[in-house]
Amino acid sequence: MWKRDRAQRKSGRTMPIHDEKTQKYDSSVRKIGVSGPNQSGKVALELIADLEATLDSVAAENPRIASDHDLQATRTADLKALLEVSIAINASLVLDDVLQIVMHKAIELMNAERGLIMLLDDQGELQMKSAYNLCREQLMEEDFRISSSITSQVARTGKSVYTSDAMADDRYAQQQSVMELHLRSIMCVPLMVNAQTIGVIYLDNSSQARMFLKSDLFLFELYAQLVSNALHNAGMYDSLYNMKRYHESVVKTTPVGIVALNARGEISTINPVALEILDLNRDSVTTIGGGSEPTVFVDRLPAAEQPRWRKMVNTVLSTREEYSDPRYFHNTGYVEKVLSIKATPLAELPDGSNGLTMTIEDISEKVLMEKYVILSEKLVARGEMAASVAHELNNYLSIISNNAELLSVNIDREKYDKAKFNAKSIVDNIFKIKRFVDSLMDFSKPEPEYISYDTRHLIDDLLFSLRIQPRFKLIHFSLDMGTDIPNVEMDVGQIQQVLMNLLNNAADAIEERVLKLQTEGIGDFKRQIGITVSHDGSHERVAVEVSDNGQGMTSETLGKLFNLHFTTKKHGHGLGLYNCKKIIEHHGGELQVSSKLGEGTLFRIVLPCTQPRRQTKE
Repeated sequence: MWKRDRAQRKSGRTMPIHDEKTQKYDSSVRKIGVSGPNQSGKVALELIADLEATLDSVAAENPRIASDHDLQATRTADLKALLEVSIAINASLVLDDVLQIVMHKAIELMNAERGLIMLLDDQGELQMKSAYNLCREQLMEEDFRISSSITSQVARTGKSVYTSDAMADDRYAQQQSVMELHLRSIMCVPLMVNAQTIGVIYLDNSSQARMFLKSDLFLFELYAQLVSNALHNAGMYDSLYNMKRYHESVVKTTPVGIVALNARGEISTINPVALEILDLNRDSVTTIGGGSEPTVFVDRLPAAEQPRWRKMVNTVLSTREEYSDPRYFHNTGYVEKVLSIKATPLAELPDGSNGLTMTIEDISEKVLMEKYVILSEKLVARGEMAASVAHELNNYLSIISNNAELLSVNIDREKYDKAKFNAKSIVDNIFKIKRFVDSLMDFSKPEPEYISYDTRHLIDDLLFSLRIQPRFKLIHFSLDMGTDIPNVEMDVGQIQQVLMNLLNNAADAIEERVLKLQTEGIGDFKRQIGITVSHDGSHERVAVEVSDNGQGMTSETLGKLFNLHFTTKKHGHGLGLYNCKKIIEHHGGELQVSSKLGEGTLFRIVLPCTQPRRQTKE
């Protein structure tokens, strides 16, 4: 004889059953009750037999409502099934694979017709991840119509939803999806990790013979607990894998070379750009985890370059301090390149060791273009100076010519003292011409040449050639140069170019203020340019300040002053101050500026006394 689950007996719960045979039985019983027990007894027995056969069929479809003996076998089968599920879902960390396994096993274990899994996204919204039924193995989201209120309720409350007959359940009977699909049994349970809901898993049946029981819900909740961590771990693995691919893509496609080394200097990561910059063959490099002995980075560089690179790598690894070199000259064995290198210590590499990461940028073309820009600035400045240079040389030649004529006359008249004076004037002016021409030659050198040079002497030579120019004749120069100023390693022509540019700008600013004052009816104005040279012994730096009492600048203009092609002049080209800043930075120094509108401007050049890694000449 068929028996119900004891728990159901104690609770007194009865399952609403509305199949054809049950309705036929109910109708017949009512008739018997009305007509009396003595009529149609045979019919009643036949109906009872039919009902018993129906219940046996239901029991066959739902083992958990079988006899006590069969129930024990069912529980054993359930535990075996859960063990198989645990083994299956832990065999993969790929989220899509785990989702398919979880969905298939849920339908198989609970004898369901349809099912779906929904997971919460970063915004807390449920997203369909997997959906199956017995008719079509995989469904698209639009094919799977259910009541969204059920899944949303479970996700929101973290509590399961169960109904054995949704069409007879007041909570769901009026919902469109239940009516259209003739849904009978529904179970929806939360997927939870560390008491936090990460999604829901939903099953339903439209067949009365496949109805879910309360004991099914308990098993389904146990199943959900079992698979929740697997889904969560697979989701985290999926996120980490996508992040890894993203980072690899960024490292691979970035226009800057990237190299990561461990504490032994072995290559952990090197991107194609770094290989190209350093002229390394990818096949000759094995990274950590590549299956064979990893490559020591420095060992793959040309022998002549290895000592400098090894020193840099060892310094960063030992001191754990950042190292940078904006202009690192590297010979690949085929060509010399100018690199910008920055090495930063890393706390932990993928293999667990400490190390460093290097960014390497090939700035060879950039440096070449800067040289062309600086050269063009020189050519512009030389063009502007051409007239004054010719005028100055003519002045010297006129003095020499006049003294040569007087020398001849005084010798004929035997006025030897005057002749001696004439000869001295000729020699002095020839020396001045030589000094003037030498300054122009320093200015026009195409390649930088660092020498140890007296800053005061450089300024004297520059002012000597500038003071005779018409634009500077009305300007009063005040000089404050100490006696303890050490020599500075510099490219004389480039620093002279910077100072000449600053002095020309000062003259322009003064002229601008003079014109403004004249329009205001003020004609008495003393034009002044100050030059101060000082030495910072604690940092071994020399500072040169160029100040003027010109028109000054606004804060907005100051913010753009060193931008390429920015100019406030009507016929300016915007190269001068940009080049000045680049030249000073290439010397390892700083170019600073302060200004006040209507009062004047001060430029401050700070240069180190020595240039690291430079070949200098005395």
